[in-house]
Amino acid sequence: MKKAATKQGSLKEAAIVMSALAFGWLAIELAFKPWLDKARSTLNNSDPDHDPDEDDVVLPDTNSDDQKRS
Repeated sequence: MKKAATKQGSLKEAAIVMSALAFGWLAIELAFKPWLDKARSTLNNSDPDHDPDEDDVVLPDTNSDDQKRS
């Protein structure tokens, strides 16, 4: 009898945990909906071949004063 009660208690506990996780996910989705929609649309419109890290690269100046003096 104890074994059946323990199994039933474990299933009930698992159901409560899953419900709490689903509720938490839903709450986060609703709380951050405007920001998440904007981020998702930006990702959908982005160019997958473009690497934004390449935009930040500073190229050395090839016409520096040292080269002009030589």
